[in-house]
Amino acid sequence: MKKILTLIEEEMIPAFEKAGVEASYAKVTVSNRPDLCEFQCNGAMAAAKKYKKAPIMIAKDVVAALQDSAMFEKAEAVNPGFINLKLKGDYLAGFMNDMQADENLSVEKAKEPRKIIIDYGGANVAKPLHVGHLRSAIIGESIKRMGRFMGHEVIGDVHLGDWGLQMGLIITELRYRQPELAYFQEGYTGEYPQEAPFTISDLEEIYPAASKKSKEDEQYREEALEATKQLQQGNRGYRALWQHIMRVSIADLKKNYSRLNVEFDLWKGESDAQPYIPDMVQRMKDEGFAHEDQGALVVDVKEETDTKEIPPCIILKSDGASLYATTDLATIVERMNLYDPDEIFYLTDKRQEMHFIQVFRTARKTGLVKEDTKLSFLGFGTMNGKDGKPFKTRDGGVMRLEHLIADIEEEMYRKIMDNHEIDPQEARETAKIVGLSAIKYGDLSNQAPKDYVFDIDRFTSFEGNTGPYILYTIVRIKSILNKYQAAGGSAAAGNILAAANDSEKALMLELSRFNGVMENAFEETAPHKICSYIYDLANAFNRFYHETKILSEENAAQKASWISLLCLTREVLEACIGVLGFEAPERM
Repeated sequence: MKKILTLIEEEMIPAFEKAGVEASYAKVTVSNRPDLCEFQCNGAMAAAKKYKKAPIMIAKDVVAALQDSAMFEKAEAVNPGFINLKLKGDYLAGFMNDMQADENLSVEKAKEPRKIIIDYGGANVAKPLHVGHLRSAIIGESIKRMGRFMGHEVIGDVHLGDWGLQMGLIITELRYRQPELAYFQEGYTGEYPQEAPFTISDLEEIYPAASKKSKEDEQYREEALEATKQLQQGNRGYRALWQHIMRVSIADLKKNYSRLNVEFDLWKGESDAQPYIPDMVQRMKDEGFAHEDQGALVVDVKEETDTKEIPPCIILKSDGASLYATTDLATIVERMNLYDPDEIFYLTDKRQEMHFIQVFRTARKTGLVKEDTKLSFLGFGTMNGKDGKPFKTRDGGVMRLEHLIADIEEEMYRKIMDNHEIDPQEARETAKIVGLSAIKYGDLSNQAPKDYVFDIDRFTSFEGNTGPYILYTIVRIKSILNKYQAAGGSAAAGNILAAANDSEKALMLELSRFNGVMENAFEETAPHKICSYIYDLANAFNRFYHETKILSEENAAQKASWISLLCLTREVLEACIGVLGFEAPERM
């Protein structure tokens, strides 16, 4: 379906042309003065200079050409040249019925679907997820879902940090603690155990201990570096240990990501890119892209148009070791070889912006991607506590993600039990669903690049711009529909009539914006726009609900119309929270 603004502009274009003004001036926007009109056109103001005519005269000529329009209840010219518009109730009701009949609720799928790999997650193995991983997971999942809703093929890759010194540290610490393990026996040729010699809890203690030792003991650090080197060179025992670390860590990561309703299609990491590095580096050398600078191998990426200094991209350090840039470039090679995507999209902390400028320029300069392959980066801001500093535990430590989720769920459980007579077990299950909405909506309602304050009290409130408020609205609609059906009514889609009151029309107008909002939010990778939209939609519905006696309406056709409008509102709200990555319970 076409967007409501597109349809209005198509109605305005002939009127502008009849007035002797070209079609490009027939642009329409949603009114910023809903007390005066629903939509407005400022084209007459813009055209005045070109056509050497007073804007109010142009506006009056356009309005005159709209008098027989089947679309507008009101079209008026207002000094100094604004055109104010209101839709006819029958026209808007027709748009609602078309939305309801459309399997995508009016959203047009992409005419040329793209294959997009989105790189989000970025967790390190052998470490628990903490609140610093929250934004990447939540925002990335939402962008992935938006893309799929728009009809694109979107592949989500967690891109694990699974290759480097952290592995050498773990192996070294294990060797000190359990030197008798077969993995450390030179010349061992037997099969290694299927079960890992550690649990995820062990790893979570081992890695910090090893990291602390390496900072205090130079010899220990050298041993860890040597273990890392041997692992990367194929030491059989170390490879077996690494595989144990990967299996145990990934199982734990999947469990915790699942609690966030976050799913990845690919569980690849830095290790998967390693086989591509030698050939990639050699080609950069052979083709003259890479050169030595103070012993390091670099690619110059500075451009004449740069307004700030862009340092060279370091491919190899002076000792021949690779860096994050090397791994990211090799990962691009891997992705192009295996998937040939139209776009690779990266979501990380905004402080990594320079890194990705260097990587993207190197990839293009050296021909690692096709000319039309899009490389995109979205950097997100920091999640802060009420003190404005990065979110911490009460004792100042980094909060584990599972503990944050548990705290939110407990707070939601308390509020649900305080406000309702409900079975405790059902309350627990509901608290999980509503708690997830509090976390995700609390994050996504903020613009991704900006820092924001994570306020548990505010995010878990059933009032205001929060996830629980949105879910409460959906549950309220479900309750009305259930009562209607229990009384013998059918919630099957019926005909939606012209609005019977102002609040109903306002609800319809909000619903009509859905396809435009969804398309724009995806194009701008801006989930906060969906949050803003459903908050407005929920408010519009609740005003309509409080002003309209839906179930006690005696006119059967009118009641059926309202029920159909409620069904459409619920479907749109559920579609929106679906792309945001959470769902609504049956009751709250």
